[in-house]
Amino acid sequence: MGNVLGHLKPELVWNHFEEICKYPRPSKKEEKIAAHIVSLGKKLGLETIQDKYGSILIRKPATPGFENRKTVVLQSHIDMVCEKNRGVEHDFDNDPIQPYIDGEWVKAKGTTLGADNGIGVAAALAVLESKKIKHGPIEALFTLDEETGLTGANSLKKNWMKADILINMDSEEEGSLYIGCSGGLNTRASFKVKPEKAPKNHSAFEVKVIGLKGGHSGLEIHVGRGNAVKILVRMLYSYGKNNIYHMASIEGGNKHNAIPREAFAKVLVPKKDEKAFKKFVKKFDETVKTEFTTLEPDLKVSIEKIKGVDKVFNSKLQKNLINALYTVPHGVIKMSPDIPDLVETSTNLAVVTTEGKHVNIVTTQRSSVASEIIDIRDMVSSAFELAGAELFYNDGYPGWKPDVNSEILNVFKRAFSELYGREPEVKAIHAGLECGIIKEKYPNMDMISFGPTMFGVHSPDERLKIDTVPKFWEQLVKVLENVPIK
Repeated sequence: MGNVLGHLKPELVWNHFEEICKYPRPSKKEEKIAAHIVSLGKKLGLETIQDKYGSILIRKPATPGFENRKTVVLQSHIDMVCEKNRGVEHDFDNDPIQPYIDGEWVKAKGTTLGADNGIGVAAALAVLESKKIKHGPIEALFTLDEETGLTGANSLKKNWMKADILINMDSEEEGSLYIGCSGGLNTRASFKVKPEKAPKNHSAFEVKVIGLKGGHSGLEIHVGRGNAVKILVRMLYSYGKNNIYHMASIEGGNKHNAIPREAFAKVLVPKKDEKAFKKFVKKFDETVKTEFTTLEPDLKVSIEKIKGVDKVFNSKLQKNLINALYTVPHGVIKMSPDIPDLVETSTNLAVVTTEGKHVNIVTTQRSSVASEIIDIRDMVSSAFELAGAELFYNDGYPGWKPDVNSEILNVFKRAFSELYGREPEVKAIHAGLECGIIKEKYPNMDMISFGPTMFGVHSPDERLKIDTVPKFWEQLVKVLENVPIK
């Protein structure tokens, strides 16, 4: 890979980010990027420790004169969401991410960029390498499997870190300081399939819903973008009210924390109804395009004639499945009454897959209020229970309660004001940050989260705004120079 980003400022951060892009780092498969970070820590002559779960802690002594400052841990996660559009050839287990500059943005060719949270990792590595920054004792914590299980944060030992302050670098809006986050959990449903022989004198089609933007199911759930699975199911439900069809499979979405961008179903219709079916799909396509003109300009609903479909779902399963998927809520459930423009509670219909003799569904519920997570989980569960699905739950992750009197918050606010002559926005975020989990293990640790501006994370549209990275770095350097005395 060539030096595409190295001329951007600050060079040290961008060089580390571009180097990170060379190493595959899907969630639960972070061995190569972890080995790179461990090697770099040792090469710099710093104490470098890796726990048995794979998280890495690197310690850097204070610069002369700053030994009496509080210890700061710079925290980021090393895994990334691996998404690509249909037709893009990319092996996330082996191929490097290919970043490129598009105007004021850095993007990746056909895939997610991994700036979430690669830019945070790069900033931490830059601090470890730099000989120019004045700072107190530093710990750099690199966790793994944040995107699919928060495994690294959940597995941390309670006394592993010595830090008094944690700076999480996994936020995505320059000029904003985050002091709280939502908790969340996954609700999974499984329908048992009893396949039947496909009827004769029928034609097989694949129904496709493509071209949606998707995005992070917490950060962008309030935008109102289309959910490909919901659109597909809406079409099938509407057609089935007055027509006969037989479903053979349904697929949509691939990540529990991403809004589905694409969805597909294989269906059979009587040959005599082919023209009517094509006409219905065309009209439906026009309808949803009109509804989503502004938000989803590339949305497309289409069908393609196929062969080789010899088994279909039985009629009871088909009806129950479509009814459940159409009924289950998706989107914002409640806005915060206390913090302007903050989503308090939401749910995401994330993934549907046909696997052997089961149709499996993944949904994600989020809220900054613990009791509301349970409420929306139960609401989702009730729709699937009525349809006869088997339900499964994970343990979820805790929220992070805001502390408006945080000492490190005040340091950040002063630094920002001195640098830019204005006040930063102090916010909470409707997404899971590792801060909530780490706070449970280190209850006395003062915490904050910040980062440069990104859009489209968790989708191939992910992009990092170039001119916000220098500001991100400037704030970090100034804060480290002004960390309070112990």
